[in-house]
Formats: sequence, C-alpha cells, structure tokens
Amino acid sequence: MPQKLPHTGLLPDSLPTAVLTCGDPARAAQIAGYLADAVCLAQQREYHSYQGTYQGVPLAVCSHGIGAPGAAIAFEELIMAGARILVRVGTCGSLQTAVHPGDLVVATAAVQHTGYGREVAPPGYPAIADLDLTQTLRQTVQAGGHAYHQGIVLTRDAFFAGSATPFAPSYAALSAANVLAVEMECAALFLVGSLRRIRTAAILVVNGSVLEKPESADTFASHEEAVATAVTAGIIAALRTLVNFQPGELNASV
Repeated sequence: MPQKLPHTGLLPDSLPTAVLTCGDPARAAQIAGYLADAVCLAQQREYHSYQGTYQGVPLAVCSHGIGAPGAAIAFEELIMAGARILVRVGTCGSLQTAVHPGDLVVATAAVQHTGYGREVAPPGYPAIADLDLTQTLRQTVQAGGHAYHQGIVLTRDAFFAGSATPFAPSYAALSAANVLAVEMECAALFLVGSLRRIRTAAILVVNGSVLEKPESADTFASHEEAVATAVTAGIIAALRTLVNFQPGELNASV
C-alpha cells in the first residue's frame, strides 16, 4: 500500500485535478456539504480533506490552516496527491474605503511579505495568480451578482501586532498603492503555483477593515451576517469556476 503523505495524510496521486482550499477545517466541511457523495479522506493537524463531485465533476477540498508556511505544506502535498488546479476560498481585511465587509475580492497577485517567500524564491520574485483561472473566477463572480473587487492583496505573517519594528508593512502606504486587502496565505499559494507549474487562484471574503484600527480580537468580524452570506457566495463561485474552467495546456501560463 502506498505510504501516506506526512502532513495531510493523503495518498500520492489519489486526488482529482481540481481542489478547493481554505484555512478553517470547519469551512472545508462546509464546502464538502456542497459535494455529492462526499467522503472524508483524512484529518491530520489542520489539514482536513474531502472528495466528491459537483455537477458531475470530481473535486476535492482541503483546509490549510493559518499562515504561509503551514499553508504551503498543504499546497505541496496536494500537488503530490494529484492536484493541478488550486482555488483558495479565504477571508481578508480591507485596505480600501470602497472595499466593504461582505464584499468579495478576486486576488490577481500578492505583495509578498512573508518569511516563507524569502526562503523559496529569489528576491523580487512575483507572487501572481494564474491569469486564465483567475479570469474564469472573475467572470463567475460577476455573473453571480455579488459585490466584488479584483486586484492585489497583501500577504503577511503577523496577525496580532507586536512591538514597533521597521519590518511591519505600512497599511497606509499599501492602501495608497491600491492594494485591496490583507490576508496570510495567497502569496504562498501563488508562489507554489508558479514554482510547481500548476494553476492557482483565490477568492476572499472581506470580514472587516484594518485601515483605521489594526487586527484585534475585538474587531475581528468573521461571524457577521454579511460575511456569512459572502462566504457562501465565494464557495459557490469557486465551485462553479472549477466546473466551468477549460484548462487546455496546464503549463501555458506559467
């Protein structure tokens, strides 16, 4: 019997081509609820995985936890297990006054502000989503009618602030540079996609604004009704994207 992959518990070459990813294991279970004949594949650490079909298309779902290094482990092992298309359904904090809680953000690229990225790619290496897959995702979101934005996001390591250091990103400067939102995993996803020659995209739910007040336990708004509605819209858009996407030559855009 093939040896399971060490962190996710998945078997090599066992997954369908298309996989949804998300941070929260509970959200992975929520997404699996949209699949027909869904089965749980493994539950190790923060990595909970499921497989089923959506509109007749085989799909898998896997949670990746919080932060770039742990998420990258999931992405790498998902690829070892057979994934060639990864779409992240996540959350983010707004960096623009016009980007409101409950809106969706289709991430085209990420400002790479992680320790993980410095270890796996040369300085200046861009963290960009797959053009064709992201275009399909944008069109699907647009057809769904939910408020959305498309553009660059910031990926960073820290959620709660520490002492003042010169290494923390400036939200004011990034906002002025038209960065839409901040989150913690997209850069890792896009870097892995480019390095391993697979297609990646991300749709994020805005769960608050960090422009006036930075992240804190008091301001975290992930359970508000508007956010919950947007999470559902994001999940459905991601599922429909994977069903409708016609990849052609997988390596054409990387």
